[in-house]
Amino acid sequence: MGVIETLKKQVSGNSIVLYMKGTPEAPMCGFSASAVQMLEACEVEDVATVNVLENQDIRDGIKEFSNWPTIPQLYVNGEFVGGADIMREMFQSGELKKLLSTED
Repeated sequence: MGVIETLKKQVSGNSIVLYMKGTPEAPMCGFSASAVQMLEACEVEDVATVNVLENQDIRDGIKEFSNWPTIPQLYVNGEFVGGADIMREMFQSGELKKLLSTED
């Protein structure tokens, strides 16, 4: 399976997916740490995370897949939401919690 097919499967197979550097327990960059904190603050429990540092093909492929140059990247219900800055704006306005709470 190619990297784009793998990404499609990950995004469609999970209601919430966060592509990040590191893991939720040990984020490897401040933006990924911030993304995890925002999801936790929204009381989201079922988040699939993908550590892009473990696979260079995924790290490069996700940028092409979303047409977004940075990581972390958040997907909800198969749709690209955005990176850390967009997540922060949505979190501050309450929009992120609303989006995540209606995901079931």
